[in-house]
Amino acid sequence: MLIALGAVIGLILIVGFLFISFSPQFGGKPSKEQKREYVKSENYAEGKFGNIGGVKAEMSSGDMLRAIRGMFKTTPDARPNPPFNVHKLDSADVADYRSDTRIVWFGHSTVLLQMDNKNILIDPMLSEVPAPHPWLGGKRFSENLPLELLEIPKIDAVVISHDHYDHLDYPSIKELKERVGTFFVPLGVSAHLMEWDVPKEKIVELDWWDEYQLEELTFVSTPSQHFSGRGLTDRDRTLWSSWIIQSNKENIFFSGDSGYADHFKEIGKKYGPFDLAMVECGQYNKLWKEVHMFPEQTVQAGIDLGATKVMPIHWGAFKLALHSWDDPITRAAIEAKELNVPLVVPEIGIPTPIHSTSPLKYWWEGH
Repeated sequence: MLIALGAVIGLILIVGFLFISFSPQFGGKPSKEQKREYVKSENYAEGKFGNIGGVKAEMSSGDMLRAIRGMFKTTPDARPNPPFNVHKLDSADVADYRSDTRIVWFGHSTVLLQMDNKNILIDPMLSEVPAPHPWLGGKRFSENLPLELLEIPKIDAVVISHDHYDHLDYPSIKELKERVGTFFVPLGVSAHLMEWDVPKEKIVELDWWDEYQLEELTFVSTPSQHFSGRGLTDRDRTLWSSWIIQSNKENIFFSGDSGYADHFKEIGKKYGPFDLAMVECGQYNKLWKEVHMFPEQTVQAGIDLGATKVMPIHWGAFKLALHSWDDPITRAAIEAKELNVPLVVPEIGIPTPIHSTSPLKYWWEGH
């Protein structure tokens, strides 16, 4: 019996090794030439990127066990019940849109920003499960998307915040890459894209505070407090970023994933105020508070940034933590009302002008 058990364990290890070694989902590795360039970055040391002040999310073995046990427990209201409606878009309407700046939220952190007659897709995670294999994660709350992958028209720019599976999705990139003009990524993430056959000349890779001009738009990579990695041995081998997208008339901020820290004030001081700040609000826990914000901190980050309006993101699509599905937005709405901070909470799939003065609709209630 021990021999049989050992054989089963050995087979599992072999299958796991082969999967990690040969599955394209895990992406690529920066070349020696790229690493020589990364040494010039203030955020890079001893082969890894780091946060300002060396902040890390390192759980003790006890905390790790508590987190794992929690994932196997039943979380009340972990998924919306009944499921909410996802509004369908007309791909021709999206392709032909030439009016005021607007956003379309796809759930979680995926946002289509239509600005200055350009289509900008941010963190396009359009698959059903945010994991290297469908068996390794929970499914999206909704069965449909505002636009399915094959329906998405030409995209002028894709912006990636970091390489975690819920933000950088292999199937989405593979399907979209022929329709994308330019990919904007933090240092190191280009290795994944090139492994997935995205031409190098289509990729703009930036360090924190670097800027790039794309016709009339300016893209700025700015700090966040997080980490990176897609496999077992590539922790922090690529950088993580927040992003600013500016036109001649408007200024937009996207947080990516981040714990709350002083970098929001610094970004606000250097580049604010912002017409709209899309700020992480979900998948939090006190065990990893350094790298994910609580909803009340989301609102405070918007204040630090000098944002006219705050849009909570990183919720509404997947269960990646132990709170109920609507806890992020419920708490953020309460805090925003208390601090008199205007929130933008569009229903998934409804185009929303960033300067809309419509009152907040509590559409998530009753699910």
